[in-house]
Amino acid sequence: MKYITIVSLCFVYASSVLAQQAFLDEFQQKWKNAEAYTLESIELMPAEAFDYKPTQEQKSFQEQIIHSCSNMIWLSSSYLGGNKEGIDLKQENLTKAEIIDLVKTCFQRSRAAAANLKPEELEEKVSFFAGPMTKRQILVLMNDHSTHHRAQMLVYLRLKGLTPPKYRGW
Repeated sequence: MKYITIVSLCFVYASSVLAQQAFLDEFQQKWKNAEAYTLESIELMPAEAFDYKPTQEQKSFQEQIIHSCSNMIWLSSSYLGGNKEGIDLKQENLTKAEIIDLVKTCFQRSRAAAANLKPEELEEKVSFFAGPMTKRQILVLMNDHSTHHRAQMLVYLRLKGLTPPKYRGW
């Protein structure tokens, strides 16, 4: 009976680790696609319209991008062991090419932080301003936040008479 219990517990643990690894693998695929989708959206907006905002209360197109990048770097470096060295998110007067490079760097750095996570680390709790969260929840938040601000960028494109790139969800 003891042997069956040990084998059962090992099976449950192995299944959990495999599920967590599948989550990490799926996140990597999703994050690469999110980067490509975001970059395609940025490319569509003419450089002279990067300061466009539909109302005074909203962020400009460029501010949406920088805010999203700031969040990626903050979450990945503060909670997932990522690297934020050499990234200046307070620069002003960036060219479109510099913004695109910044976006690539931020996605790459946050993707690397996720790639360095071990499956068992996903359940580790971190001290977050909204209360304790798992590292898995931080990854989900990072994706959700990026999606939210990219969606705002897509609306800005439409308001400028441009057709956003085709949706890709994973």
